[in-house]
Amino acid sequence: MTAQAVASRSMALAKAINESLRKALESDPKVLIMGEDVGKLGGVFRVTDGLQKDFGEDRVIDTPLAESGIVGTAIGLALRGYRPVVEIQFDGFVFPAYDQIVTQLAKMHARSLGKVKLPVVVRIPYGGGIGAVEHHSESPESLFAHVAGLKIVSPSNASDAYWMMQQAIQSDDPVIFFEPKRRYWDKAEVNREAIPDPLHKARVVREGTDLTLAAYGPMVKLCQEVAGAAEEEGRSLEVLDLRSVSPLDFDSIQASVERTGRLVVVHEAPVFFGSGAEIAARITERCFYHLEAPVLRVGGYHAPYPPARLEEEYLPNLDRVLDAVDRSLAY
Repeated sequence: MTAQAVASRSMALAKAINESLRKALESDPKVLIMGEDVGKLGGVFRVTDGLQKDFGEDRVIDTPLAESGIVGTAIGLALRGYRPVVEIQFDGFVFPAYDQIVTQLAKMHARSLGKVKLPVVVRIPYGGGIGAVEHHSESPESLFAHVAGLKIVSPSNASDAYWMMQQAIQSDDPVIFFEPKRRYWDKAEVNREAIPDPLHKARVVREGTDLTLAAYGPMVKLCQEVAGAAEEEGRSLEVLDLRSVSPLDFDSIQASVERTGRLVVVHEAPVFFGSGAEIAARITERCFYHLEAPVLRVGGYHAPYPPARLEEEYLPNLDRVLDAVDRSLAY
C-alpha cells in the first residue's frame, strides 16, 4: 500500500470529525472535550466514540445537562490556557448557553483590549432531515453570525469536516462549529496529509456559466443535485460551497457572480433575516452592473420548525431550488 493510500481513505463525515478530534487530543495536551454523553456513550451520534476510553475522563468529560454551565466552564478553562471543545447535543439545546456565548465568549477579547484570548470550539449538530422531535432540528447560525467576536463555520463533506475542525481548534478566537447532522453518514475521501484551504475560504465545487448556487453545510449536496438536474435541461450552474458564515468570503462569491451574472443562495435556516439576506445585499452592492437578475434566496419558512412528518415541506428541496433557478433565468 502506498503512503498516499495510507494517508487518504473514505470515511463518513461523523468519523472524520472523530478522527480530527483524536488528532487534536494527541497533538496538544491542552485540548479537552466536554459535553453531555460525549464520554462513555460517545455522543448521541457517536462522533466522540472511543475518545474517552483512549484519553481518559480528565480530557473527554461527561458533563451535567447544563449547557450554560458547559460553556461557562469552557470559558474558565480557556482563561487558564486550555483549548476546550464543547458539544451542544442538539441545535435547539444551545439557547440556555446563548448568554454565555454572546456576552462572555464573544466579547472577552475586546473587553480585555486584546490581552485575553478564548480558544473555545462549540460543536453544534444542526439542521433537519433526520425526523427528530421538537428542538432537535434548528438552524440558528444567523443568530450567532450577528455577534462580533465569533467565527461561524459549517463543513459540507468529510474532508472539510476533518480539516476545518483542526483549524477551529487551533484558532485563538472562539468558533461555533455547525455540523450538518443529516450529512453525518455521507462518505468522502479524506487525505490527512493534504494542505487544507483557509478556514473561511469558499470553494467552487462545480463550475458553471449561467447561474451561481451558493450554499453551506447540508445544502451543498442538494445544490450539486440541482446543478445535475439543470444540466439535463441545458443549463450550466456553478455551485459555491461557502464553508464559513462569519466571516463570509464575499470575494469568492463576487468572482463567481461576475462569471455567471446570477445568484441563488440556499440554506435550511429561515429566509427572513437569514444569512442569505446579507449575501444578497452585499452582492447587489458589489455586483450591480454584473447582475442579470435579482439575487434570490431559498430556505426555511418564517415559522417554528414543524413536526417530522412535515419537515420535507419546510426544508428546501430540488423542486424549490429549481424553481428559483427558473425565476432567475427568466429575467
